[in-house]
Amino acid sequence: MTAPKNSPLIEVSDLHKAYPLPESGQLTVLNGADFSVKAGDTLAVTGQSGSGKSTLIALLAGLDKPDRGRIRINGADLTAMDEAGLTRFRAAHLGIVFQQFHLLPHLSAEENIRLPLELLGRPCERGEIEALLENVGLTARRTHLPAQLSGGECQRVAIARALAVKPLLLLADEPTGNLDVATGREIVDLLFHLAEQEQMTMLVVTHNRELAERCSRQLQLAQGLLQ
Repeated sequence: MTAPKNSPLIEVSDLHKAYPLPESGQLTVLNGADFSVKAGDTLAVTGQSGSGKSTLIALLAGLDKPDRGRIRINGADLTAMDEAGLTRFRAAHLGIVFQQFHLLPHLSAEENIRLPLELLGRPCERGEIEALLENVGLTARRTHLPAQLSGGECQRVAIARALAVKPLLLLADEPTGNLDVATGREIVDLLFHLAEQEQMTMLVVTHNRELAERCSRQLQLAQGLLQ
């Protein structure tokens, strides 16, 4: 069950994360970050390279753990979960789109999209997959392997795969970063069309000004804080 519209879906408080440096000391990327996102909102997180944007996505996705602080998504405290709990929560409730696509090369577009449902043991109706393929404009490319698809088509497959579980939250890490300008615009249009169609909460980290300006809110990550 998702949070009612306009109530917080993401609540982050006093988030800290640092990484050890090779010789000595540490690199602090998050230093007490606080923010929240209402259900149905779209938020862009911007900032310079190395500011911690990808770290933030990894923490929200439960792929990494903070040194201190709390992350709640739809009321669930990710910072209190063990690895098994994080894996279950991520698989069932989050959709993640990466810059590098991360498609399995030996699976077709349709099989890559179907994979999250199979891993969860959920019934996978053919009509569901057909609807996802149609939504991202890839009906005619369903049997193609990633190597047979363009970068934009691979990202469309990745988006459809992220949406297969009907996620509470879509997280996108530089989703246009590996695409040319025209293809990037197509992916931006697709993301916002699907977010509106599915009434989905979306958080993107991006250098793409056009993508950031399409979001209902923007926050800049600098010196470990969001403002």
